[in-house]
Amino acid sequence: MGGGPTGPFVAIDLGATSGRVLAGVVQDGRLRAEEVARFANEAVGVGDRLYWDLLGLWRDARAGLRAAGRAGPVASVGIDSWAVDYLLLDGEGEPLGPAVHYRDHRHVASLAAFLERVTPEEHYGRTGTALLPIVTAPRLAAEPEGRRRLARQMLLLPDLLLSWLGAPDAAELTNASTTGLLAADGTGWAFDLAEVLDIPRALLPPLAPPGSLAGVVDAATTAALSLGEPPRLVRVASHDTASAVAAVPATGSRFGYVSVGTWSLAGVELADPVLGEAARLARFTNERGVGGSVRFLRNVMGLWLLEECRRDWRAAGLEADATALLAAAASLPPLTSLVDASSEEFLAPGRMPERIRAACRRAGEPVPRDPPEIVRCILDSLALAHRRALEDAERLTGLELEVVHVVGGGARNALLCQATADACGLPVVAGPAEASALGNLAVQAQTLGALGAGSEALRACIAASVPLRRYEPTDAGRWTAAVARTRSEPDRLGGLDVPGRSGGPEPSGSPGSFVPEVT
Repeated sequence: MGGGPTGPFVAIDLGATSGRVLAGVVQDGRLRAEEVARFANEAVGVGDRLYWDLLGLWRDARAGLRAAGRAGPVASVGIDSWAVDYLLLDGEGEPLGPAVHYRDHRHVASLAAFLERVTPEEHYGRTGTALLPIVTAPRLAAEPEGRRRLARQMLLLPDLLLSWLGAPDAAELTNASTTGLLAADGTGWAFDLAEVLDIPRALLPPLAPPGSLAGVVDAATTAALSLGEPPRLVRVASHDTASAVAAVPATGSRFGYVSVGTWSLAGVELADPVLGEAARLARFTNERGVGGSVRFLRNVMGLWLLEECRRDWRAAGLEADATALLAAAASLPPLTSLVDASSEEFLAPGRMPERIRAACRRAGEPVPRDPPEIVRCILDSLALAHRRALEDAERLTGLELEVVHVVGGGARNALLCQATADACGLPVVAGPAEASALGNLAVQAQTLGALGAGSEALRACIAASVPLRRYEPTDAGRWTAAVARTRSEPDRLGGLDVPGRSGGPEPSGSPGSFVPEVT
């Protein structure tokens, strides 16, 4: 145990559909955290375009920080959020437009233009990043020349918000590694790639590792929020998945993880990246983690599928209560209808129940008739996608997994956790549900000396601090037989199933015409 301040540390944890602020202290080797604020993160549609309400998030995060300070002086603040999204800033540090949402439909065209300049093989060899329409690099390369000429700096969203609290401009490493512009070894930006894409070097800020200090909250904000002495600013693992993986309460190295929220991120933790054609074609990405680790993982659509369906059912006056839907789905036989939950055909919003039925129909699967059957289809399909990702991770790394840790909001979903155990044929340990926020707090505590050094000390603290639930696999043979029903072939673009280029129809519905449901 370290001898630094025991807190309170404040985590601002921003997810794709909601944000929260937690205050935590370390006592007797345990992290005791309290949620002091929770708020919606609602996308804003403008015509057929989709943006984030970044100023609304900033207002709500500041209110949460003020609430945390009412209990006494705050030791430090850290911010994590979803990955890949950014703002361009002018010479005065002012944003050059709103923050574009990663689900905006324009990114598909940006990726197509990107692949006319850089081959998937070349890009993966330089960065180890799987190419998806959401990745930063193609989007930044597609910025109009006029905007790039006016821009002084590109900042990813959590780095931008930390700078609004007083930190110097920088790109925290775990989030930088999601951009498709970081060198695969994590030592710096791939400036040669940026040059090919006509991205000015000056746009890419200095890199900073997770667990580094970034000054203190500026005097004006400290006074406005009644924080007393200016709290220190810590660059935590600012990609929320990196914070969640840091909080996986595992021991040893033979574990897989699935961070389940809007997305499911399924993979393993390594010391070095895995590059080459086999990993690229399997659509694995190499992202940096806490303590110099590599998060070798695959993106799966996640509970976005369920939340989009609930939004449609609510609009139609149908049952949309999550508890009732899950109970009804649990009473149904498993593996009746399946879809490929890794397919980017489900990336865009709009009319999700209809699109799931259409995918079943194209695949020759029984078409689910009502909401409970669709929910069962979604959860079974996610569980099988988790299995395929972890099975491929074993094949590509040589690891033999003993257990799967499910963290994030999906850890509360007993049906999904049991289905994942059944599909993988491995025990599943579920929890913590607030893994991103707890990982954020724990990295702050470690940085300021309230926890011992290293991932083992951090994870032991988390394991001692939260209740965990274990699910044992049952009927694994039946799930193994179902795997082939959802396995898709990689697209000719190097393993990327781009909507409209994978043989299926374009997703219906206007990508910019909705506000996502808060989970």
